[in-house]
Amino acid sequence: MRIDKYLWCVRYYKTRSIATQACKKGQIKINGTVAKPSREVYPTDKIELRKDQITYQITVNDLPPNRVGAKLVDIYRTDTTPKEAFAAKELLKYSKEYYRKKGTGRPTKKDRRDIDSFYEDEEE
Repeated sequence: MRIDKYLWCVRYYKTRSIATQACKKGQIKINGTVAKPSREVYPTDKIELRKDQITYQITVNDLPPNRVGAKLVDIYRTDTTPKEAFAAKELLKYSKEYYRKKGTGRPTKKDRRDIDSFYEDEEE
């Protein structure tokens, strides 16, 4: 089975074309080598894919006949991704917290004055 089709079947990508693009960008490795979208996958292959700033490590158990339900995914792959990878993403989420929520529009007059006073305090 092709790697792009396999990753789509086990629900790592929403569409097969997105999986193909990820292969072309070099985000997917099979047994340590960068894989093209047409590369064949066999049981016991180790896949490493980078998605959403997490490097997932997967071992292929079996090849699915077609796209499988979310509850049946564990039959066809074993996820060996370390817990630290998910913890790093959680820290990244907290580092992006800003004073203003996204989508709340332009800063108000009060916000601008607070920003100006912050910079004036630094200069002194």
